[in-house]
Amino acid sequence: MSNRLIGYHEGDGLLYGLSGASKLLFFILVSIACMMTYDTRFILAMGVLSMYLFYQAKIGWKDISFVVTVIAVVAAFNLLMVYLFSPHYGAELYGREDILISAGYFSVSSQELFYLFNLLLKYFCTVPLAILFLMTTHPSQFAASLSQIGISYRIAYSVSLTLRYIPDIQEEFYTIRTSQEARGLELSKKAGLISRIKGNLQIALPLIFSSLERIETVSTAMELRRFGKNKKRTWYKYQVLRKEDWATIILALLILALSFGLIWLNQGRFYNPWA
Repeated sequence: MSNRLIGYHEGDGLLYGLSGASKLLFFILVSIACMMTYDTRFILAMGVLSMYLFYQAKIGWKDISFVVTVIAVVAAFNLLMVYLFSPHYGAELYGREDILISAGYFSVSSQELFYLFNLLLKYFCTVPLAILFLMTTHPSQFAASLSQIGISYRIAYSVSLTLRYIPDIQEEFYTIRTSQEARGLELSKKAGLISRIKGNLQIALPLIFSSLERIETVSTAMELRRFGKNKKRTWYKYQVLRKEDWATIILALLILALSFGLIWLNQGRFYNPWA
């Protein structure tokens, strides 16, 4: 089992060959398109497209299981809070309330379930694309792509260092945890939840503070080498946009245009099947 929560994985295929800039623009534009509209037909199609691209990347479940589990828990909690704070919001949006489960103020209607379903679909649109981008783009190429779209290379380089450093921290955490378990500290599923949380925190907190010291060391070393003196810099992983990259960017722009078109057609962000 991989010790990394998430990070770049080498692979073959179209997604791995695309420039980081085209993948970044595709992710940003499609995410904006999915966030702008609540047209179920559109976001369902985008969810299917995201899952298909994810399948094409051939990323193993063991490499993303923890991250997906955390996101699923967060999504479920978010949907629950939306319902608890406004169980009749769907009825207000769609102008109708068909009660399925009668429970007073917390009655469940078809319209509320439809609204929550749309919210859930948005996770299927954006989360797979985000994971795909991170796992198919080399950190150095990611930094170069940020520079290509006009972001300061200082920021781009900071992002690159972060993406490189996170996997190292994860590896150290698992190494320390394994050594602690070898000394008799039970941190596996055999131990209770509270015990595991306390044990992992005892490892994570000192590791975080030691990481902050390393960041200061790296920053000082870069300053001594006069990093940031010039306005521009070259990139080892810079990749010129090819026809596949331009096709990816054009597809993202068409998807964004379709999203705005549906907003105009529906006379709002929401698609109302009861209208």
